[in-house]
Amino acid sequence: MKISRDHLADNRRRILDAAAQLMREQGCENVSIADVTKAAGLTHGAFYNHFKSKDDLIAKVFEHVLFLENGQSPYADLDLKTFGQNYLTTKQRDNLGNGCMFSALGCEIPRTSPETVAVTTRAIKAQIERFSQTAPGNSAQERRRVAISRWSAMVGAMILARAVDDEALSEELLTQTLASFEP
Repeated sequence: MKISRDHLADNRRRILDAAAQLMREQGCENVSIADVTKAAGLTHGAFYNHFKSKDDLIAKVFEHVLFLENGQSPYADLDLKTFGQNYLTTKQRDNLGNGCMFSALGCEIPRTSPETVAVTTRAIKAQIERFSQTAPGNSAQERRRVAISRWSAMVGAMILARAVDDEALSEELLTQTLASFEP
């Protein structure tokens, strides 16, 4: 029986969504192809209809999460300040499986394939460009500097907030990072 294009596309999306969640929660290396296909409700064999290898899957997961089908970031409509207000929250901190790829997997990226690093580089460049459009500053160079420093601080704060077992400190890391952006 021939599978329709829509069904194939749905299977691919299910694999990517399941892999993205599992990899954020457990790390790229700790998730097997069998784990992903089971979470997606598919057979192990279905995986190879869409991906050449686990490395190929990891690169495609990053692309799937960091770019929508039209090549845009899912956060393209958020200015830097609004992004920070939505990002530096306990809700985002506690949503590891569906949260930020950079704060969940950023330290693993250098150990992934060149394709994954290239996807990530493209996403970071695009995000800096978007945030530079709405960052405060009197020149393009100053707005870019602010965009880079604030976004880097946000991701770092999220990593640290997730790393501690002290709820008050975790919340303080988030709130004080956001507060530091105010004049």
